[in-house]
Amino acid sequence: MIKKHQRLINQFNALLDAVVLLLSYLFSSWFWLDIIRHSRKNMAYVSGITSSTLYAALIFAAWTVFLLWLLRVYRTSRTRPTGPQIGRILAGNTVALLMAASALYLFRLQDFSRGVLLVYFIVSNLLLVVKKLVTWKVLRYIRSRGHNLKHMIVVGGGEMAQRYVASVEKRPLLGIQVDECIKPDQEMLEKLENRLHGAGIDEVIMALEPDELGMVMDVIRVCEKCGTKLCVIPFYNDVIPTRPTIDTIGRLKLIQLRTTPMDEPINAFVKRGFDFVASLLLLILLSPLFLILAIAIKLSSPGPVFFRQERIGLNKKPFIMYKFRSMKVNDEQDTAWSSQKDDRRTWLGALLRKTSLDELPQLFNTLKGDMSIVGPRPEIPYFVEQFRETVPLYMVKYQVRPGITGWAQVNGYRGDTSIPARVEHDLWYIENWTFWLDIKILLMTVFGGMINNETLQKPAEEQLVSQKTDA
Repeated sequence: MIKKHQRLINQFNALLDAVVLLLSYLFSSWFWLDIIRHSRKNMAYVSGITSSTLYAALIFAAWTVFLLWLLRVYRTSRTRPTGPQIGRILAGNTVALLMAASALYLFRLQDFSRGVLLVYFIVSNLLLVVKKLVTWKVLRYIRSRGHNLKHMIVVGGGEMAQRYVASVEKRPLLGIQVDECIKPDQEMLEKLENRLHGAGIDEVIMALEPDELGMVMDVIRVCEKCGTKLCVIPFYNDVIPTRPTIDTIGRLKLIQLRTTPMDEPINAFVKRGFDFVASLLLLILLSPLFLILAIAIKLSSPGPVFFRQERIGLNKKPFIMYKFRSMKVNDEQDTAWSSQKDDRRTWLGALLRKTSLDELPQLFNTLKGDMSIVGPRPEIPYFVEQFRETVPLYMVKYQVRPGITGWAQVNGYRGDTSIPARVEHDLWYIENWTFWLDIKILLMTVFGGMINNETLQKPAEEQLVSQKTDA
């Protein structure tokens, strides 16, 4: 039933967006040229139903909707978050407007009002996003009332099947209803085929355990015979990233379990380009502060201005990381973390640590390419060797450049805090990276994340002992 009407709903949604875009332009033309500028002679003004500008606006609205369609804005999914969809809407509308502006320049239509384009850009984006959010809220409300449900059958009786059912039951707003769980037995295929022959089942979820994999092809055959969509929850679900990559060699499919968005050349270029430009500008702008801190450190205690320490970076390669020295020179710098009450700190070092100003020299590391501005924090080799044996998935974070700040740090995991929790946050960041996520983390760092409270959960040595015991 859902599948029957989905295409019609998507087409109506696209048509509604075209109407929104057209109305946005009509409003922008009236608001800027009638209300603000009091001028109707500009070619951007829509003079009536036969106006050539109106026809151009219709074509532009259709072109924008086509771009949004290419960006899969109208591809519906109950389980995907709304944020990426909104990002695609903004991206598609921006590209369409830039292309329109380029066409105006190409055809030497310089008199076309830039004010109208600016107002249109703001209004259209606002209306498209509001429409998307309202639609999303309405659909979730309808589904929570027991309507517009997607009916599922789960094949499997193990842990993965139970986890799927429990996850769906906790999220009624998704509008997913599990009609039946069919456990693997001798009558399973017959039960499944009988249920799928009639109408009412939209999808089958196959969640078989390792000892049940002999039934996989039979389940696939039944679903294809009945024309029912099939989704698979593999038994190795917990090690699959959010966005796995599938390569092909001949007719073989290779699932890359540890690919990241930063493996894409464009994403890597954007991230590295931002790191280089931002670190260079910050080093220039902060050079007076660097000089003041260097003099203050020299006066506060004997020793060098910069603290140099070997850390592990991208692809497990060691590099020398720089910080402003916050401690007295000591013999434990390569085997122990600092804490809030560390007696090795100088009075100035405590202030630098509190405000995270001691991290600023890592801009040099970022400029060199050893680090990124945002990413998982690097560790010293001593702890890397310890945690790689005791913390699951710990070494995965070294597939990307370490950062000056990161998702774990802005969520409170810095210093002597839970290593598994920190790794969990780092992996989430790696799998869900976007340029805008980096911007968000930077804003969180500036507005609160630079103050270092160093909440102690477990000293590093105690974490190592407990993890070895648990292992």
